[in-house]
Amino acid sequence: MTVDDSESSASGSGAASGATSASGSASASASGSGSGSGGNPGTPIGRDQHTPFHEVDHAAQPTADPLAIRLEQLILGAERRYTPFQAARSAGVSMELASRFWRAMGFADIGQAKALTEADVLALRRLAGLVEAGLLSEPMAVQVARSTGQTTARLAEWQIDSFLEGLTEPPEPGMTRTEVTYPLVELLLPELEEFLVYVWRRQLAAATGRVVQVADDEEMVDRRLAVGFADLVGFTRLTRRLEEEELGELVEAFETTAADLVAAHGGRLIKTLGDEVLYCADDAATAAEIALRLIETMEADPQMPELRVGIAFGTVTTRMGDVFGTTVNLASRLTSIAPKDAVLVDGAMAEELSRTGAAPKSEKDAENEEGGGTYRFALQPMWQRPVRGLGVVEPWSLTRRTPKIPG
Repeated sequence: MTVDDSESSASGSGAASGATSASGSASASASGSGSGSGGNPGTPIGRDQHTPFHEVDHAAQPTADPLAIRLEQLILGAERRYTPFQAARSAGVSMELASRFWRAMGFADIGQAKALTEADVLALRRLAGLVEAGLLSEPMAVQVARSTGQTTARLAEWQIDSFLEGLTEPPEPGMTRTEVTYPLVELLLPELEEFLVYVWRRQLAAATGRVVQVADDEEMVDRRLAVGFADLVGFTRLTRRLEEEELGELVEAFETTAADLVAAHGGRLIKTLGDEVLYCADDAATAAEIALRLIETMEADPQMPELRVGIAFGTVTTRMGDVFGTTVNLASRLTSIAPKDAVLVDGAMAEELSRTGAAPKSEKDAENEEGGGTYRFALQPMWQRPVRGLGVVEPWSLTRRTPKIPG
């Protein structure tokens, strides 16, 4: 499908592209890209449905800094050639759909500046082609654009803030950082691109494998998982006591340790929230092992504060790499009431550990077995208590079980 001039005049200011990444206006975060202030899906970025078209600054230009433009061309591999309207027309999509895609990817409004490249046209054409072929619905295509934009925006920000910034320190007196940046990016770009594609393919293969192994089609979306929250105790007090750099190092050490342990033992890190990490696992025993490993590892580091973990087992809705639902909320609430350096689980988690033979139904049952059984974990029921928004729950204390030595 194509657009005409009348359609352009109705929504022509709504596109943005990766070409704006070198400009100050393009620093808007991807996380806010999907929600305008009261705008409809076709409303251009930075303009709500009540803003008259003639009041929008259509002459807004991306940066004209020579080095920034050179870096942009190096990274994008092409020169600026199209306005947003021209790119949409070349891709054969409506300006409204182009606006939705670009906004979902997290790019700022550039009016009708000539700042887009052939890559922008190709990206639009591919997304629209998937919709026209019936492989994706239009809302799903927008969701693909949004999830990709949010993930890669965070990655790009991290690489610039933490990685490239450190490497571009001038090696000799008199040299400027800008003189170092271009050749460094030129060397790193192909390597980082190949590595990104490799990791993405590996993650995609792992995620696909997990989904196709689910026997029930309904569980491909709403799945039964063990969800765990790990939370640093007294983090608010630490923020007042530590210098910013020290606090940053502590958070980085915690997140790195948690990510490594979760991955090494077969879980999946969903997200980190500074003093808290959220992870999940397909089976209860894996989630329990991760929780106890986290506690043990943090206890062994005198620089780390105490940790508490809450785990719940049940149906979880997954969307864009995140998890939602009552099970997730319950795991969070259990974390908030867990003692220091302890793990609390819900009744469903305790039942699942017993069902799979990872923990005895009761210590009395275990004592009646020869050698006390071969269980990995021990469960101790706690007092029932009301949990905000979830009613009364009975938490269980989870510990590592040491088999009794005969004699």
